[in-house]
Amino acid sequence: MADRGVDLSDLPRDIRDQLAELDLELSEGDITQKGYEKKRAKLLAPFVSRTPSADPSPESDQPAPGPSSAPVPAPAPSSSSSSTSVSTSAARRHRARRSGGARDDRYRSDIHTEAVQAALAQHREQKMALPMPTKRRSAFAQSPADNCTPPDTSSGSEDEGSLRRRAGQAQAQAHAQAQALQSPDSWINRSLQGSSTSSSASSTLSHGEGKPQPSMLADVLAHTRIENCSVPPDVTSMPQDRVSQAEMPPPVRGMSRGQSRSSMMDTADGVPVNSRVSTKIQQLLNTLKRPKRPPLSEFFMDDAEEIVEVPQPDPNTPKPEGRQIIPVKGEPLGVVSNWPPALQAALARWGATQAKSPALTALDITGKPLYTLTYGKLWSRSLKLAFTLLNKLGTKNEPVLRPGDRVALVYPNSDPGMFWVAFYGCLLAEVIPVPIEVPLSRKDAGSQQIGFLLGSCGVSLALTSEVCLKGLPKTPNGEILQFKGWPRLKWVVTDSKYLTKPSKDWQPHIPTANTDPAYIEYKASKEGTVMGVAVSKVAMLTHCQALTQACNYSEGETLVNVLDCKKDMGLWHGVLTSVMNRIHTISVPYAVMKACPLSWVQRVHTHKARVALVKCRDLHWAMMAHREQRDTSLASLRMLIVADGANPWSVSSCDAFLNVFQSHGLKPEVICPCATSPEAMTVAIRRPGVPGAPLPARAILSMWGLSHGVIRVNTEDKNSALTVQDVGHVMPGALMCIVKPDGPPQLCKTDEIGEIVVNSRAGGTMYYGLPGVTKNMFEVIPVNASGAPIGEIPFIRSGLLGFVGPGSLVFVVGKIEGLLMVSGRRHNADDLVATALAVEPVKTVYRGRVAVFAVTVFYDERIVIVAEQRPEASEEDSFQWMSRVLQAIDSIHQVGLYCLALVPANTLPKTPLGGIHVAETKQHFLDGNLHPCNILMCPHTCVTNLPKPRQKQPVGVGPASIMVGNLVAGKRVAQASGRDLGLIEDQDLVRKHQYLTEALQWRAQTDPDHQFLSVSTASCVQLHRRAEKVTAALAERGGINTGDNVVLLYPPGIDLIASFYGCLYAGCIPVTVRPPHPQNLAATLPTVRMIIDVSKAVCILTTQALTKTLRSKEAAASVNIKTWPTIIDTDDLPRRRPPLIYKPPTAEMLAYLDFSVSTTGMLTGVKISHAAVGALCRSIKLQCELYSSRQIAICLDPYCGLGFVLWCLSSVYSGHQSILIPPAELEVTLPLWLSTLSQYRIRDTFCSYSVMELCTKGLGIQTEGLKARGLNLSCVRSCVVVAEERPRLTLTQSFSKLFKDLGLSPRAVSTAFGSRVNLAICLQGTTGPDPSTVYVDMKSLRHDRVRLVERGAPQSLPLMESGTILPGVRVVIVNPETRGPLGDSHLGELWVSSPHSASGYYTLYGEESLQADHFNTRLTFGDMQTLWARTGYLGFVKRTELLDASGDRHDALFVVGSLDETLELRGLRYHPIDIETSVSRAHRSIAESAVFTWTNLLVVVSELCGSEQEALDLVPLVTNVVLEEHHLIVGVVVIVDPGVIPINSRGEKQRMHLRDSFLADQLDPIYVAYNM
Repeated sequence: MADRGVDLSDLPRDIRDQLAELDLELSEGDITQKGYEKKRAKLLAPFVSRTPSADPSPESDQPAPGPSSAPVPAPAPSSSSSSTSVSTSAARRHRARRSGGARDDRYRSDIHTEAVQAALAQHREQKMALPMPTKRRSAFAQSPADNCTPPDTSSGSEDEGSLRRRAGQAQAQAHAQAQALQSPDSWINRSLQGSSTSSSASSTLSHGEGKPQPSMLADVLAHTRIENCSVPPDVTSMPQDRVSQAEMPPPVRGMSRGQSRSSMMDTADGVPVNSRVSTKIQQLLNTLKRPKRPPLSEFFMDDAEEIVEVPQPDPNTPKPEGRQIIPVKGEPLGVVSNWPPALQAALARWGATQAKSPALTALDITGKPLYTLTYGKLWSRSLKLAFTLLNKLGTKNEPVLRPGDRVALVYPNSDPGMFWVAFYGCLLAEVIPVPIEVPLSRKDAGSQQIGFLLGSCGVSLALTSEVCLKGLPKTPNGEILQFKGWPRLKWVVTDSKYLTKPSKDWQPHIPTANTDPAYIEYKASKEGTVMGVAVSKVAMLTHCQALTQACNYSEGETLVNVLDCKKDMGLWHGVLTSVMNRIHTISVPYAVMKACPLSWVQRVHTHKARVALVKCRDLHWAMMAHREQRDTSLASLRMLIVADGANPWSVSSCDAFLNVFQSHGLKPEVICPCATSPEAMTVAIRRPGVPGAPLPARAILSMWGLSHGVIRVNTEDKNSALTVQDVGHVMPGALMCIVKPDGPPQLCKTDEIGEIVVNSRAGGTMYYGLPGVTKNMFEVIPVNASGAPIGEIPFIRSGLLGFVGPGSLVFVVGKIEGLLMVSGRRHNADDLVATALAVEPVKTVYRGRVAVFAVTVFYDERIVIVAEQRPEASEEDSFQWMSRVLQAIDSIHQVGLYCLALVPANTLPKTPLGGIHVAETKQHFLDGNLHPCNILMCPHTCVTNLPKPRQKQPVGVGPASIMVGNLVAGKRVAQASGRDLGLIEDQDLVRKHQYLTEALQWRAQTDPDHQFLSVSTASCVQLHRRAEKVTAALAERGGINTGDNVVLLYPPGIDLIASFYGCLYAGCIPVTVRPPHPQNLAATLPTVRMIIDVSKAVCILTTQALTKTLRSKEAAASVNIKTWPTIIDTDDLPRRRPPLIYKPPTAEMLAYLDFSVSTTGMLTGVKISHAAVGALCRSIKLQCELYSSRQIAICLDPYCGLGFVLWCLSSVYSGHQSILIPPAELEVTLPLWLSTLSQYRIRDTFCSYSVMELCTKGLGIQTEGLKARGLNLSCVRSCVVVAEERPRLTLTQSFSKLFKDLGLSPRAVSTAFGSRVNLAICLQGTTGPDPSTVYVDMKSLRHDRVRLVERGAPQSLPLMESGTILPGVRVVIVNPETRGPLGDSHLGELWVSSPHSASGYYTLYGEESLQADHFNTRLTFGDMQTLWARTGYLGFVKRTELLDASGDRHDALFVVGSLDETLELRGLRYHPIDIETSVSRAHRSIAESAVFTWTNLLVVVSELCGSEQEALDLVPLVTNVVLEEHHLIVGVVVIVDPGVIPINSRGEKQRMHLRDSFLADQLDPIYVAYNM
């Protein structure tokens, strides 16, 4: 800045004044920042040169906030603070003589602005650093590139920013060391604000250029314990000198319950050193440490029906203390002898007697008079239109219109003359006009609701002008477009040339005013529905009389009308009352005001107008353009009616306008605010004052009192005060009271705010066609404190909130439709807008384009503010503005904002006159169609009705009492078992050949040509011979001994199976590994390498193609290819027989190793013995009734688990034929699996969820075509989905429904379940009962209870049985902490005992304790003899009404989810899949989602399948749905591209991998939102 080192107090007076003027211009947005700096530098240039520079280093004042820390409002240096004080005082002096400038004063009050700045200054002292969201630069083209926040990775270029950052870092480090003795809190905050070292550390670490010194920030973070987190972070700390991931695999071990998992990154005390993400999370945690308002009260009931916390009444809440209000009467309505009997009669009279007198002057777009309509012309044209409507539209016998029919009037604001003629023509024809806005496009905001209005009013005819009709949107063949939601309309053009002159003897029927409807005025409700308020003929006339008396109108006056002449004040004063009093109206349309804002002032000056009808907006626009016109005079005005004077913020507008125009003859007493509503019409208006009379007083009210509906004069806290002006007295002939806005209409006390209700003949009569809503609005009978009605007469609700002050003056403080009820307190939308706009010189948003509304989330209303962002505002500016708005609203209104969103300029839906359409904006927000460019969610701050987290009770109850408790409660212990394995019919085979190798040799001898496998068809003897070739090849290679591990690296097929048996023949232990993906070696080859290293394999059997891949340059980029074990290519082996075939000495010897990556991202290998193989094959054979004549089709990966067993083992054991379909083939020919089932008439088939999903998504729409090709699935008896997770009910149901047309039985689809410790626990066989589905209560499930509820009950979760328990398998449900058995109404860990359980984990280190803990563990009470294996899955057992094969009631096993993956939040247990299901339903563009926790924050990652501009729409929707359905506050929302969430081969999400990638900043997210 140019003024560094300049003492502003020494500058000459005129320079100081110019600087103050300049500051003011900047603060009010009249000048850009660049222009401001240029002009300021120019002014100060002469003084800078002579002042020695006091401070050579530009950055020494204040460390610049780095990219990863939030922008913190910095305290200004002392020199500039003195300049500020000088400039503000000078600014006040200047304000009087200053011409308006581009400021919009609608919601502006200097007092309020000062209050906001004071509140922000308090916050600034606290120095809270809010974490700024992370946004991908490509995501939004909103701001110019140089204004965007730089991406948070440190670049190599030595630009000025990086130097400045470094200077800031050094400073911050020095500062932090100096303050080392202070509390850790101030320590963290300071380091977070002043440093961005974390991001530079991350880049060095991620590039692996050697280990950097840990930065100050990282140090601070690493040694900070997070105070408010009861659960330790979910990552263990590791030694700092660990080798990088690629060089040495992590130790593979079982999923130990007691130990936390090892993360994929360097961490220190749970906080990763090398990631900016975790720094931001730490900032978020620090911010969340601030106390909430109000504090959460203690709360925990086990089976609480009511989830929500009921707020306790605050003893300090102000209560009304006055007496009950007495209804206020307006002065009597005077009777004037020459008042006409009806409004049409007045027009007839002036048309005949004063035909030359001007009625209306319309302006063109430049503000020049276009035409003047005289009373004679108005009368004759209206007469012609009335005659045409009644006589010329249909035939004589069948007229199109009859008296009393409703007709739409569609005229633009810029053509008032045509509208007047149409309106009066309808009155003369006795049809009811319904004026509406001109629809400009099919998608107009609220256009559908206008259709609802036309429908409810029964409109079938629309009148319009020729010009307007041409401008309406048309279909290609020239017809007018059918607007969405509109009834079919007949359009009639009312230009004079199309009208017929009535015959001499035709006269319109003008009856005395009665209660029939005269016209219908449209009104939009808070929800956006448009209703028609019917005004009777007598009400229309009485209203005109009351306005004439109140405003003292006299014949022949001139009135300038800037308002819309189709409704409200513009219609009542400018069209109806003006004709009654033969007033000359000059209509200034909106389009003219936009082009020439001063036009209305010029018209007042030119025509010496006595009355002007304006809104606050028009006052501002006039002030803005004021400097262009020096010689206008407003001295002729006796009344300046301010139509929106009921808005409490109008007072500052009126004052500012008076301030500027008093010098132009404007008298203070002519400003007349009024209060109106479509239902009650004019409620009150300030009468024009007598010159010199004292001006009415103002009320300065406490915002705190207002929020409780109580009037308290604010004396102490000037920061939260609201100044309101009166809107005059009640209308003549009316009676007014104030009633409570909610509940029965009870009269308020004198110091209480309530809704104004009015009894008057001059009010609306009903909502046309909606009798239900009418009664509540138009027929209210107030009651007193005891509930007794105060009289017989009905009152009309005005929708205005206010009170009656001294001298019966009416004060309005807001509208019902702008009322936001949060936690029992009322807040007015306009007040919040005013506070937001007072935050700073608004260079971030447009002043007039702010929408405030409330959305109901979790049993309370939550406040949302949406504003349009200026194109030049940078990310930093926007975020800083948003965080300051939060603080200001929190301080001044004591209420938290739920969401603050900024959208690109001109994207919010507008009303026809250019305002923001709030109801439509709210709908866009809830539908996810708002497309914000910046968003800040604050659920942690404002959701205060969540119950206190549950405290888990210590387990101190003995085993005996638990057992007795279970029995007393009538619950059985939750256990179940499959049928006996028994001796099966081919017992000779089993006795002779207890090993699969023997079984294969036996089958090759006895039935050599029996077809086993048909992938590339192989018979028993062919398979045996190929296995022998492999055995011979292994024997020839020296150094391969019995018991060595051999890796099989093959694509799915016969080679894999032959090599497996070849290894068994040679006495080696096979390890099947999925081959690396040739297109993605970098991601898939390290896993292959890791399994090879962990299994200590001595050689690799593979194909020729894969051998080349393993030795390729591409492979060398990912792993060290020089250290592969021996590679044997088995493609062209010579035909040799091995010297002998190995036979294991005992069945307990290892048969093979099964390696798999669990859902938690752990690579786990389990040891499977020959005995387990035999028992498992026998069990499956029995369950599925597999015999040598049977055919089964398998579409699974053959590398681990049950998929491997079915591919390689089962058919050799049982002798049935297996048709093997590799799932990868389906990506090429999608219908392959289903057509195979149909072609071979397969009865039993096995698949995975990914195969089922592929078919559902890819073939769902092709079922007709498949049917035509003859595909028939009626043969399928069982289709079993093999998985290690909770059954995916929605997917299986969709699959069944979709392929029902192809003959698939709905009973066919079922699931199997296995885990690492036991590959197959459940498998839906052919004999058991159908799988059952139950609905459980999710609230109970979170407490580890199982409560069954009815389908469709709230908070119910459908669960499907995981399949029938296999023969020989026993399961029990156990408390994972006490290890005691549970009753069947509890959720617990599933333990299994069976002869085919794995023998143990295969690990690098002998973790014996782990083996014992998982594979050979005993219950602490009950059956303490049996050895069990712990599956690590939670589930429960329910006895069903169905019978099993033996005639007993069937025990169904339900798997709920993996214990390792459950989220412990608020003391409850959540399953990620439930939260993910809710999130995926939140918006159509969410393809997939995953959740995990980090330092007690819930992180939701969602894949966006729509356009990137929808990314920010998802943030509030995701937050809402999780809060509504799971009562959890989301901490971080991450939006990523499709396919980012890692999924393993079984289609299961790898949430822990995702978590590690997120924390290591490797996701490249589209957007990361940190919820406050």
